[in-house]
Amino acid sequence: MTSTVVTSSSSAENSMFRFDPDALQALALQHREEYANNTPFPHIAIDNFFPEFVLDNVLKEFPKPDDIEWQRFKNSAEKKLASRHEQQMGDATRLLLYQFNSATFISFLETLTGIEGLIPDPHFEGGGLHQIEPGGFLKMHVDFNKHAKLKLDRRLNLLVYLNKDWQEEYGGCLELWDSEMTRCEKKILPIFNRFVVFSTTDFSYHGHPDPLACPEGRTRKSLALYYYSNGRPAEEVKEQAHSTIFLARPNESIAPADLSPKKSFKEVVKQFIPPILLELGRGLKKQ
Repeated sequence: MTSTVVTSSSSAENSMFRFDPDALQALALQHREEYANNTPFPHIAIDNFFPEFVLDNVLKEFPKPDDIEWQRFKNSAEKKLASRHEQQMGDATRLLLYQFNSATFISFLETLTGIEGLIPDPHFEGGGLHQIEPGGFLKMHVDFNKHAKLKLDRRLNLLVYLNKDWQEEYGGCLELWDSEMTRCEKKILPIFNRFVVFSTTDFSYHGHPDPLACPEGRTRKSLALYYYSNGRPAEEVKEQAHSTIFLARPNESIAPADLSPKKSFKEVVKQFIPPILLELGRGLKKQ
């Protein structure tokens, strides 16, 4: 299927294109009911979102594991690579990411998801280029819910997969689990030109929890962007601002230190003080 949401303005080799606002709005209207009704939480996966040349040019310049100074995560909850800043990206990649942050694309996302007042992230905090090598994984989790710099509420994740000829036996599916973390309700294979958007709350558990089984020399590549708003519905939040929180699946073990955000010394001490003494201390402070 050929995408209709992009208009080429030059040769494919130069990767010059722009989003077509009318086509994007039509696509959003076509899928917004499905987005809202999908379980376990609102999401959509659309194949062949772009003309192939757009992502072919991104793939050509996508850095290998040893090409740049990746941010490397390696513990019992995650084993992956992530870009540190946009200077590590090529021109075609930057052009695409900038267009994802454009007013035209934000309007599409607002119509698709029903979330008004979406704000893009020019810093690509936690986003940009993601890469997982054979044996890598990302255990089930909910994402950080506040932007550290902008102090905004995280509302949407957007993923674009760049993996040509990807086989099911390689694994690497994006898994979406129910809010009680009892079962996987959806698996999305990370195939080339698959576009995924989902709503993020303190209950939207997702991940790629099983070790990647692709052949040596191959990796699972994706682009990731996140979108925010100033405020959010109270029912979407379980606690105040937090970083990524990992949860083990049934019959799975993750080292305790990797399960939840790092606590400050003050927070750790509070865990060992009886509540009655905490109340007494607060009372003395007020005097």
